[in-house]
Amino acid sequence: MTARPATSTVPAPATEPAQAAGAAAGSAPAPGSAPAGSPRLAALDGVRVLAALAVLCYHYMALESAWGEPAAGVFPAASRGAAYGWLGVEMFFLVSGFVICMSAWGRTVGEFAVSRVSRLFPAYWVAVLFTGAVLTLWPEVRAVKLTDVVVNLSMLQAGVEVPHVDDVYWTLFVELKFYALFALVVLRGVTYRNCVFFCALWTLAAIVAPTADSGVLYFFAVPSYAPYFIAGTAFHLMRRFRPNAVLWAVVGVQFLLAQAYVRDRMITNLGRATAEQLPAWPAHLVITAGFLVMAGMALGAFDRIQWRWLRPAGALTYPLYLIHMLAGITAIHHFRDRLPPVPLVLTVTTAMLAVAWLIHHLAERPLTPRLRKSLHRGIQEIRRDTTPSGSAGGTPSGFAGSAPSSPAGV
Repeated sequence: MTARPATSTVPAPATEPAQAAGAAAGSAPAPGSAPAGSPRLAALDGVRVLAALAVLCYHYMALESAWGEPAAGVFPAASRGAAYGWLGVEMFFLVSGFVICMSAWGRTVGEFAVSRVSRLFPAYWVAVLFTGAVLTLWPEVRAVKLTDVVVNLSMLQAGVEVPHVDDVYWTLFVELKFYALFALVVLRGVTYRNCVFFCALWTLAAIVAPTADSGVLYFFAVPSYAPYFIAGTAFHLMRRFRPNAVLWAVVGVQFLLAQAYVRDRMITNLGRATAEQLPAWPAHLVITAGFLVMAGMALGAFDRIQWRWLRPAGALTYPLYLIHMLAGITAIHHFRDRLPPVPLVLTVTTAMLAVAWLIHHLAERPLTPRLRKSLHRGIQEIRRDTTPSGSAGGTPSGFAGSAPSSPAGV
C-alpha cells in the first residue's frame, strides 16, 4: 500500500446503530447469543466520540498546514499528545469489525449492501459538496477541481487515482474493502463457523501480502488495518456466543500483528523527522487500551453504561469526521492571525459540530430511509424479473429475499 499524505488520518467508522450484540433486527438470536432484548451498547458510541475527538485534535493541533508553522510552536505541550490522535483511526476500525459482524447477521448480500450504501452515502454526498464549496470559495490551504468533486461523489475515487476532495476519505475506501470481503461471508451465510474461517483466512492473507508479488492481494488484504477489523469481528463473536480459546487466540494474534505497523503509521502521519523524535510507546499503549475496551464490550463489562447523550453524540461522529478536516483547517488558517489558538480551535470545532448536526438531521435522517426503501425496491424488481438458469423462477441464493439457510452455530 502506498504511503499517504500526513494529513490522511480520519476513518470511516461503521455507522450501523450499535444494537445489543445479539442477532440483527428481525432475526432470531443464535444459540449462546445475547437475547434480543439485551441493552444497546451505548459504550460503542462513547468509543466513537473519543476516537473522533482524538483525530480532530490531531488535525487541528498536530499538523502545521492549518497554522503555517510547526504545531509545536503553537501548542508546545498539547501538540505532543495530539500527535498520537491518528490512532483514532485504528479504534474506529476495531469498532467497525464489531458492528459490521453484528449487523450482518441474518441478512442477505442484497440487504447487507443496501444497509451499507444507505447509511454511508447521504452524509457523504453532502460532505463532499460542502468541502468542495469551502475549498472553492477559500482556496487558502488547497484548491479543488469540479471534476474531482464529481468523481468523489462515487466514493470510489481512490480506485481511479482521482484526488480526494478531503484527505479523510481514504479510510472510506478501506472500509469498502472490508465490506467487500465480509460480503463473501454474507453470501456464504453469516454463521459462527464462517466468521471464524473468515478471520483465519484474512489473517493469512494479511501476513502473506507484504512479501507476495500480488498487487491484488495487497489491495484487498490491507495488512496495516486488517488486525483491527479481524479483532473487532472476533470480539463480536465473543459477545454473541461466549469467549473461548480460539477467539482469544484470534484476538491475541491481531494484537501482536498490529504492533508491527506502529512505527510506519507514525512516519506516514507525522513525517519521518517528527516520528523519530517521538517515542512509540504511547501509540502501543493506546492500541492496548483499545483492545482492552473492546474486550470489555465483548464480556459485557460496559452494559450498564446507558447515558442518553451517547447515542446522539455518536450519531454526529460520522458527519463530523467527513467535514472537519480541510474545511476546519481552512477556517483556522484564515483566522489564525485574528484569534488566539485555543479559542480559535474551540470555535472551529463548535462550528464543525454544528454543521455535522445539520447534516445528520437534514440529510442523514430523512434521506437514509428513502434511499434504503428505493434500493430495496430495486432489488425486489431484480429478484422478480430474474429467472435463474435451469429453473422456472426464483432468487439467486444469498442476493435478496430470505437469508441463506445454515446452522446458527458452529
